[in-house]
Amino acid sequence: MGRRNEHTRDELREIGLRAAEELVAAHGLAGLSARKVAARIGYTVGSLYMVFRNLDDLIAQMNERTLDALYARLAAAVGDRPPAAAIQALAQAYLHFALFETHRWLALYQHRMPEGRSVPQSFTEKVARMFELVQHHVALLCPRRSPEDVALAARALWSGIHGVCMLSLDRKLETVGGRPIQEVATSLLDNYLAGFVGRD
Repeated sequence: MGRRNEHTRDELREIGLRAAEELVAAHGLAGLSARKVAARIGYTVGSLYMVFRNLDDLIAQMNERTLDALYARLAAAVGDRPPAAAIQALAQAYLHFALFETHRWLALYQHRMPEGRSVPQSFTEKVARMFELVQHHVALLCPRRSPEDVALAARALWSGIHGVCMLSLDRKLETVGGRPIQEVATSLLDNYLAGFVGRD
């Protein structure tokens, strides 16, 4: 690590984000602070805030990088699979990310912008890009369904998969004789898609 003032603004942004990601991966979002990031990279908090407007801005940018990483995993999982198999592959890739990058994944949902401020448009666009992956394959599976029906189905499917992830992390699936979450997710998708395709 170079001494302070040896990095350009872009370099300082990159090492600041990397440090934030490492802290969150190790300790969760609650373990992240501007002071800890600054100490980790050998700069002052004031120097950090020359690159990020505040801690919320740093977290929002960090979460956008997580969304990029998650999207890359999802896109790679699809390959040239037929639609139903592609949707299953997307779900399993999402589950894998949640299980093995848990703190980074949770930070996407735990962080709240201060009252009166919204997340950057770029964040919203990255979330929409992930839903579009699902919608694309649902549309291929049911070409006669309206775009509105397809969009709703994609939301319903992903909400269900997200719920399975959250219950698993809370250990609540185990309290009801839980099965492996991959198996639960597969059952959820199989049954939902069977009903959706059957009404096509």
